[in-house]
Amino acid sequence: MSDELLRAKPEKYPVNRGIGKPVEFKGLKSQYLFIFCGGLLAVFVVFIVLFMAGVNQWICIGFIVSASLLLVWQTFRLNARYGTHGLMKAAARKRHPRFIISRKAIPRLFTYKKRKEERL
Repeated sequence: MSDELLRAKPEKYPVNRGIGKPVEFKGLKSQYLFIFCGGLLAVFVVFIVLFMAGVNQWICIGFIVSASLLLVWQTFRLNARYGTHGLMKAAARKRHPRFIISRKAIPRLFTYKKRKEERL
């Protein structure tokens, strides 16, 4: 068994495909790769906290498996839906105001008032 493992060629995983292109690993591009790694780290930390708190081992394992599957599914779904920079664009679009509201009366918008320092 160990001889087979030693003779087997290690599989290569290309992480970057060139200059100026986003980092890609197994289909996950740039920010989704970081979201995926951060999510897995968070799930692992929650598992450790639950296990140290004395929660049943099978409940912890069930939680980890379901949370990890949800994380993988959601990350690949976001990657397919928004692409490389689309998630940042969608977040920016939500933060951008749809309307600029001014509560001043319309004539006051067109009149120029001098400051007190300028009048003296």
